[in-house]
Amino acid sequence: MRINFYQIFKTYPDGSIEPTRKIRIGGVEFGPGVRFSRGVSFSGIDFTAYIGRDFEANEDGEALVLTGIY
Repeated sequence: MRINFYQIFKTYPDGSIEPTRKIRIGGVEFGPGVRFSRGVSFSGIDFTAYIGRDFEANEDGEALVLTGIY
């Protein structure tokens, strides 16, 4: 399914982002409480570079598995 960035992440005035739910990418899971600053990569991806974009994702139990970026 196609899902927008803002349905997955919360943004903060300092430019950092935080997932609103548990997500998985590359076999690694993280969720609310994990905050990323600009320039920080997770599983090789700097999610702040994709603010506002859409992601390809699948539901797997409680986790949203991100499989691509549009």
